[in-house]
Amino acid sequence: MNPDVVKQLSIHAYQIRKGAVTAVFSAKSGHPGGSLSVADILTYLYFREMNIDPQKPHMEERDRFVLSKGHCAPALYATLAERGYFSKDELTGLRHYGRLLQGHPDMKTIPGVDMSTGSLGQGVSTACGIALSAKLRNKDYRVYSVLGDGEIEEGQVWEAAMFAAHYKLDNLCIFVDNNGLQIDGPISTVCSPEPIPAKFNAFGFHVIEINAHDYNEIEAAVEEAKRTKGQPTAIIAHSVKGKGVSFMENNPAWHGAAPNAEQYEQAMKDLDAHLAELEG
Repeated sequence: MNPDVVKQLSIHAYQIRKGAVTAVFSAKSGHPGGSLSVADILTYLYFREMNIDPQKPHMEERDRFVLSKGHCAPALYATLAERGYFSKDELTGLRHYGRLLQGHPDMKTIPGVDMSTGSLGQGVSTACGIALSAKLRNKDYRVYSVLGDGEIEEGQVWEAAMFAAHYKLDNLCIFVDNNGLQIDGPISTVCSPEPIPAKFNAFGFHVIEINAHDYNEIEAAVEEAKRTKGQPTAIIAHSVKGKGVSFMENNPAWHGAAPNAEQYEQAMKDLDAHLAELEG
């Protein structure tokens, strides 16, 4: 990928991280850790890959995105705002009564949200249905979904995986945000889903492993997924929970906690420093 493109994508991603943390701080609740770890994946999909138009959020031929780990809505909202679906000012209204942005994605009210999600496992199941619908109607759009690695402890995920493989949903590409942490600690000690790549392979997926923060690897994986015929693709994206904020990185305490004013100030300094380095 052209270095200038990588630079611009990285700038978008750190602006998205700022937006996500700002939203959680303003709400005094939310999920910053996993929101920060998926920012690069969302940036790539919304600014490089997907066929979308913020001015026509319901156009029939658009690619679809389902945030299966719906509690990381701050990242999706910040991405949609950065992409122009609605004003960034809306981010400070997260979880506020009468404002646009609810605690979990709502397809009925929020521009750019293709599926309401929150209950873990259900998002990827609906993504399978959307992909099958495209197949049945001979539509060309692709369906992308992001799951958490803690989320895949849910049995419904594997029911969806069987469904996707059985119906040969090669228009479905899922990302597993493999940051190794969930609300109660490391996934390896809570209820280990490892080996994750082998499991998806056994369920009939084409499996790719990448660094979730490397745009060249993300692009190569997405292109490989598009070339794969007859089976869905699972991209196991090794990421850093809390990416970009020094005191949040690899710290499960920030799975579902909001920063106080002092911590918010430090988070903005950390993220601004990354932006300054990129833009300098």
